[in-house]
Amino acid sequence: MSSKVAKPSPERSAEILESLAEIRSRIQAVSSDSNSTTLVAVSKYKDASDVLACYEGGQRDFGENYVQELVDKAEKLPQDIRWHFIGTLQSKKGKDLAAIPNLYAIHSVTSIKAAKILNTAIKEERTLNVLLQVNTSGEESKSGLPPVTSADSELIELARHIITECDHLHLQGLMTIGSLAQSLSTAENADFETLTTTREALQSYLNANRRGDGRRIITWGEDGRLLVSMGMSSDFEAALKAGSNIVRVGTGIFGERPKKGGAN
Repeated sequence: MSSKVAKPSPERSAEILESLAEIRSRIQAVSSDSNSTTLVAVSKYKDASDVLACYEGGQRDFGENYVQELVDKAEKLPQDIRWHFIGTLQSKKGKDLAAIPNLYAIHSVTSIKAAKILNTAIKEERTLNVLLQVNTSGEESKSGLPPVTSADSELIELARHIITECDHLHLQGLMTIGSLAQSLSTAENADFETLTTTREALQSYLNANRRGDGRRIITWGEDGRLLVSMGMSSDFEAALKAGSNIVRVGTGIFGERPKKGGAN
């Protein structure tokens, strides 16, 4: 696939590929089925040339936190990359995201309003994967819906809307960021346990209330099983042991990020 990006130096490329191989090896060591684990290489604040180096090492799933940065990189880099948007989703940016032809998934949907905007903005015959962000730690600084506590929870309402009303969206699963304190703890991560428990509650509700609408088959997840996206550079191994299907690793592959201000 063609690219409009210059290749990084041989030294930088070797550094990235060595780190990528190490992360893959660590995933294989702890995952019960590493072939079914999706590694998202988080390239926030990193040059497009770094992404290209990683791509040439066989990586195809990349994650970005800011819309404009994702738009810019997607326009320059190979079109068979599967882009994941993992940052806070602002409804006004939904159209910009939906316009990216190789956007594979949005991990941070938290409202029916945002789901409607995304669904309407997708004009061609394609389906975009979405994950619902859950605030498992209860921190006010974190985005996300509360875990499922009853049948009328916001999370269930949003999941039901996407499944029944959004023809261009596919409910793939749930995502959490979790608290830094939990990530650094040697004890079991309560945020991971909360997300997997929430997945089971939502899965049970959807299974018990499955019904078609006469226009299409109602599906979610992969083979009817909701996925969970949890675990980053500092805690992805613990997340995999807790049942994560998708891990988001940035620093572990690309190194420390430069400090930049402002969201796009």
